[in-house]
Amino acid sequence: MERERTATVIRIRPDIMARAKRQAKMNNLSLNAYIENLMDRDTTPVIPKLPKDFKVSEEILNLNCNIPTPSREEIEADPKLARIFRHEIESLL
Repeated sequence: MERERTATVIRIRPDIMARAKRQAKMNNLSLNAYIENLMDRDTTPVIPKLPKDFKVSEEILNLNCNIPTPSREEIEADPKLARIFRHEIESLL
């Protein structure tokens, strides 16, 4: 089932357009799909930071999930983690 699309016109420098076309082709995507994927990835909301006094329910605490916090080095080495934790990194500087 095709999603509804909005047509638009944008101005892009020729060198960027050429690189985008190459990347799209390398990923077996149309230029439109490639650009849409980039925009979707870049505009997806990041989970908001909860206030320090936020109360976590006992039900959640009892899930026994032990997710380790990545180190600063791991965050800086991984662009996705850096994007998620950028506020924490900025507060450390």
